[in-house]
Amino acid sequence: MRRNPWPEIVVFGVAFVTVHLVLWYLTLVVPNQPIGDVTITYRRWIESGQSSHFWVGIDSAWVYPILAIVPMAAAALGGTASIGTGWLLLMVLLNAVAAAVLWRFRAFGVRVVWWWLVFLLALGPIGLGRIDTVATAVALVGVAFVAARPGIASAVFTVAAWIKVWPAALVGVLFVLRRGRRVEVVAGAFTVTGLVVLVDVLFGGAAHLLSFIGEQTGRGLQIESPLATPFLWAAAAHVPEAAVFYDQEILTFEVSGAGTAVAAALSTPLMAVVVVVGVVLALLAVRTGARQSQVAPVLALLFVAALIATNKVGSPQYIGWFAVPVVWGLVAGRGSAWRFLPVAAAMLPTAFLTQLVYPAYYDQVLMVQPWILVVLSVRNALEVAVLVWAVVVLVRLWRQGIEPRASRPVGDPTHADPSRINVQRGRMGT
Repeated sequence: MRRNPWPEIVVFGVAFVTVHLVLWYLTLVVPNQPIGDVTITYRRWIESGQSSHFWVGIDSAWVYPILAIVPMAAAALGGTASIGTGWLLLMVLLNAVAAAVLWRFRAFGVRVVWWWLVFLLALGPIGLGRIDTVATAVALVGVAFVAARPGIASAVFTVAAWIKVWPAALVGVLFVLRRGRRVEVVAGAFTVTGLVVLVDVLFGGAAHLLSFIGEQTGRGLQIESPLATPFLWAAAAHVPEAAVFYDQEILTFEVSGAGTAVAAALSTPLMAVVVVVGVVLALLAVRTGARQSQVAPVLALLFVAALIATNKVGSPQYIGWFAVPVVWGLVAGRGSAWRFLPVAAAMLPTAFLTQLVYPAYYDQVLMVQPWILVVLSVRNALEVAVLVWAVVVLVRLWRQGIEPRASRPVGDPTHADPSRINVQRGRMGT
């Protein structure tokens, strides 16, 4: 007998609305302006475009890819004075769409969207108050298509990447691992990119289309980044020259002191090395027989963790990115769900610790109070631990493919029957 789905839909709907009302309320009452980027910076950009027809990303270089202006402008449809309300309404709508698309997916009999809802609550108001919310919601929609429609998934991920760059890494996962469907993956990404470029050129923004690539190069170590942690402790210990300062050009708090410039310079090469190692391990795992559907979410997690743990920028909203590879891992089959269970669990305290750091006690971070530095250090350690976990899992998937081959007797029909291996691989999804 088929169960009536409506009771669960109603319960989830009530929970979804409740969580988002709590987050909305927190944006209004907690200190340190968790929605300040929207009501101050985004508003200024839109007002400039409306009043003087000078649009960031089109008439000048911009820190974001050009599609990021679309949700900002949409939030101001009711007037720039109410852009904060418009933004929050838009974020709730986008999250509702993502939840509806992911509704059919379960892990251990439980709908995966329940985990995402708890994760959002743990992350707090920053989970709604930045452009990252848009890119994450769009990317979550893409996860629903990775198995059966990688071309569509690639197109959706590319849309997200033209809002905030990081989902381009998810397109990279599909390209690396979907060997038989690479034409679809490339076609999806190129179609979206071609449309974006065409519209941007028609509006006269060709000269600044890729300006976001170079806008981050001059940044120092932002205080919340893992690489900045030892320098924050040095500032707390009153080490000469170690301090927190506000960068007027970048509009963010960074650390200064001996070694900070070197650490900032090494962050990008370190990130590149981690990404290359991840790609090599993923290809080796698939080559030795690991299922692409099991390897793909792990590689996606490695990419996202590398973008966060080795980054000189450590904005709190980055933690929201983890939702995409974790959901991907939970929906990729029972084996993958079991594998991702500890990561899904670890992400909840990671998100909550992030909320304590920002916006709850950010003023204490700026004053380098030891107790909040402990919180931040634990949070950063969890980020690094997730990255290490992804590397270890890829190594295990690779070794699991090697060891059975070495232990099989020569008479084993799967020992030297490539046709069987090819048939099995032909049934794999990502």
